[in-house]
Amino acid sequence: MKKSPASKSKLSIGPLLFNWSADKVRDFYYKIADEAPVDYVYVGEVVCSKRAYGKDYLPDVIERLEKAGKTVIISGLSLIMDDRDAKMDKDNTELAADYLIEANDLSTIGLLSGKDHAIGPFVNIYNEAALNYFEAKGAKRISLPHELSAHSLKALSKAAVSSELEVQVFGRLPLAISARCYHARANNLNKSGCQYVCDRDADGLTVDTTDGVPFLVINGLQTMSYTYCNLMAELKDLTAMGINNFRLSPHDVDMVKISNLYRQCLDGKITASEATFVLEDDVFNAEFSNGFYHGKPGLEQVDI
Repeated sequence: MKKSPASKSKLSIGPLLFNWSADKVRDFYYKIADEAPVDYVYVGEVVCSKRAYGKDYLPDVIERLEKAGKTVIISGLSLIMDDRDAKMDKDNTELAADYLIEANDLSTIGLLSGKDHAIGPFVNIYNEAALNYFEAKGAKRISLPHELSAHSLKALSKAAVSSELEVQVFGRLPLAISARCYHARANNLNKSGCQYVCDRDADGLTVDTTDGVPFLVINGLQTMSYTYCNLMAELKDLTAMGINNFRLSPHDVDMVKISNLYRQCLDGKITASEATFVLEDDVFNAEFSNGFYHGKPGLEQVDI
C-alpha cells in the first residue's frame, strides 16, 4: 500500500468546508470532474449536519466524478454532537462497501473498525504508535493533521506500514470546531435558528484583532486560519520523505487552475517558484503561510 518514492504523486480535492448553494456546489464538482487533473475527490459534509439536508445533488456529483475517472471518497462530520449527527454518521458508514469513507471523528472510526477506510486531518495522529494503531483498525488512507512539522511528517512517513499518507498543501486550515456557532452569534442569531447565515461568506467570515488586523476566519462551527496554506515549495521535500498524496482544500477561486499549477509543479514542468508566482499574481490575492511545516507559528510565511 505504501508507495515507492518513484511512483507518481497524487492530487486530491478535499471536502468542501463552506456552505455554498446546491447549484454552486454541483457546478463546482462538475467542473472538477471535467477539467481538474486530480486523482481523488472528497465529498460530504464535515462541519455542520444542518447544511447537508435538502441538498440532493450528491448522487449526480458522484456519478459525474466517477465517469471522469476520479476516485470518490465520502467524508464524515468532524464533531458528532446529537442524534441527527449520529444518524448521518451511521448512514455514511453504511456506504463503506462501495466507497472509502473518511472518518473525521473517533466515533466514526469505531463504526468502521475492521473495514478499509480513510482518516481525515481532524483526528489527532501525532506519533508513530497512533498511526500504527489506526492502521491496524483498517485505515488505508490517512490525511495528517495540519499542524505537524516536517520532522514529524518524516517520522510518520517512515513508520507507515499499510496506509497512504496525505498532507494538505493548499487552503485555509481548520484550527478548531465547537458545539456553538459563532457565525450565527455574529449575526445576532442562535444556533437552532441560524437561518444558514454561513452561506453569506463563501470562504468564511474574517475576524479582526482589536487593532483591525485580520487573523482568523469563522466558518459556522469551525475556526480557520486567515492565511491560506501553500506548500508548493515544500512538495519536493514531501515526496522525498515518501509522502505522495497532496490535498487541495476547496475555496471560491479557480480550483481547476490551482490544481493545474500543483500538478505541473509535481510533474517538474514548472518550478515551485514559478507556480507560486502564478498562484499569487494571477489566481487570487491572498496571504499565504507555511509556518506549521517549518515548526513555526502557522500564520508565518517561511521563505525557502
